[in-house]
Amino acid sequence: QPMPMHQEPVTLKQRCLRILWPAFMAAGVLEMLVFAVIDPADLRWFGGPQIDWSAQAVYTVTFLIFWGTIATAGAMTAVLSVESDVLNAPGGKPGGRTEKEISRSSR
Repeated sequence: QPMPMHQEPVTLKQRCLRILWPAFMAAGVLEMLVFAVIDPADLRWFGGPQIDWSAQAVYTVTFLIFWGTIATAGAMTAVLSVESDVLNAPGGKPGGRTEKEISRSSR
């Protein structure tokens, strides 16, 4: 499908939310799947002593680890999906134009 001629520039906030929100949802699903088969009271430090955290603390820390890992993978995908002419151009735009220059020329 052809791209529209005029596209609004994507803000940093939008880029972050496009990565963090799906990662949040995936981390929630992954946590449900993991703790459906694993009891947090049975966790041990690499086969050593038992973890003496509350179940809620284990759930929270595990969720944050899952979320961070999935968000990192999403961010790496976003970085790797940038086209080389955009990545290597001065100002980060094809032809070396900045966002302000592009928005001025589109008026």
